[in-house]
Amino acid sequence: MKFRVLGCSGGIGGDLSTTSFLLNDHILIDCGTGITNLTLPEMQKIRAVYFTHSHLDHVAGLPLLVDTLFENLLKRPLQVYGSKATLEALQTHIFNNVIWPDFSMIPSMNNSVISFNVIEAGKQYEFEGCKLEAIPVNHVVPTVGYRIECGGASLAFTGDTTTNDSFWARLNEYSSLDYLIVECAFSNKEIDICRLAYHYCPSLLQADLEKLQHQPEVFISHLKPGSEDMIMSECKELIPDRDLKRVSPDLVLAL
Repeated sequence: MKFRVLGCSGGIGGDLSTTSFLLNDHILIDCGTGITNLTLPEMQKIRAVYFTHSHLDHVAGLPLLVDTLFENLLKRPLQVYGSKATLEALQTHIFNNVIWPDFSMIPSMNNSVISFNVIEAGKQYEFEGCKLEAIPVNHVVPTVGYRIECGGASLAFTGDTTTNDSFWARLNEYSSLDYLIVECAFSNKEIDICRLAYHYCPSLLQADLEKLQHQPEVFISHLKPGSEDMIMSECKELIPDRDLKRVSPDLVLAL
C-alpha cells in the first residue's frame, strides 16, 4: 500500500494546499485542495473518500472532483465515507442545489454518481487486505482520526484535534505504530487561539505525545502558512526525544 501526501498545509498559496492523502492510487483520506496536485488520469482512478470532518479545508475539493469525474462515475459512483455528522454537513451545506448540485440524486435517486456511507468509530473497515479504523478526536465539530494497517505496517493520522485522550489511548491498545501524522496548526504564542479553534500548538502537542507509548516516525502537518519554521522549531525544542519531520506534499510512505 502506498500512502501519498497531496496536501498538508493549514492554508493555501504558492505550492501550499490543504489536507488530502492518497492511498494506493484510488482511496482518498480527506479531499482538500491538495487533490489539485493530481492529473486528470490520476483523479479518474479514485473510487472512495474517507473524511475526518466537515471543515472546508478538508472537503473543498469534493464538489469539483465529483463534477470533473461525472462521466466516469455514471457506471461506478464515488463512495464517500464519514461520520453521520460529517455526511449531514456535506449534504445540507454543499450538495444542496444552492452551493452545488445534489449529486446523490443525479442522474437519478437510484443511479447517482455519489454515495454517502456512515462509518462508525471503533469499527474496522477492510479494503484490499488493509484495515482502517476511525478514532474520535477533540475538535470544534465532530471529527475522527484514522489508523490504517497494511501488511504488518501501520500509520495513524490525527485529523484536526487538540488535547484529547481517546486517540492516544486507542493507539496504545495496538502493539505497534510505524508512522504518525499529527497536526500542529499554531505556534505557542497563539495558544489562546489554539484552544478556541481546537488545534494543537507545540506545548499542547508535547503533553499529548507523552501519552503515546509507541515510537513511530512523526510527521507534523497543518502548519499555518508563514509560521511553519517557528512551529517546527518550537516542536523540536519541546519534544527532543522524538524525530519530528514536517510533512511535505511530495511525501510517499510504503505500508
